[in-house]
Amino acid sequence: MKIDGAGTQVRILVVDDHEAFRRFVSSTLSEQTNLKVIGEGRDGLEAVHQAEALQPDLILLDIGLPGLNGIEAARRIGKLAPNARIIFLTQESSADVVREAFGLGAWGYVTKVQAGLELLIAVESVMQSKQFRSSGLDGHGDLTPA
Repeated sequence: MKIDGAGTQVRILVVDDHEAFRRFVSSTLSEQTNLKVIGEGRDGLEAVHQAEALQPDLILLDIGLPGLNGIEAARRIGKLAPNARIIFLTQESSADVVREAFGLGAWGYVTKVQAGLELLIAVESVMQSKQFRSSGLDGHGDLTPA
């Protein structure tokens, strides 16, 4: 991620198959002057194609996507847009899936139920090169990849 100075905008791709939630995320991010939503997607293949074409700094990615799930999309994105940081923003909260997400190199993991409170905190943490794990995952113990 290219965070050089006060005037730098973080370029973000938002991928979720639920249009109303995607709009909520995009509008929340757009209220911040240092964040710019440069693209949106509604399925895993679209996420991969947009990530390759747009080369965003940050991707907010759902896991339960049609066609190609978010985990597989992230695998492909890692090869096509290696500088993009991924925050999973999803309903999925099983410890195994969270472990797999971080094992793929995710920078953050936010449960949708916590998004209203934690989305901007997660983005800010990742912009500062810190991983973020949603408070909704606190009962899961160690979630680092095996």
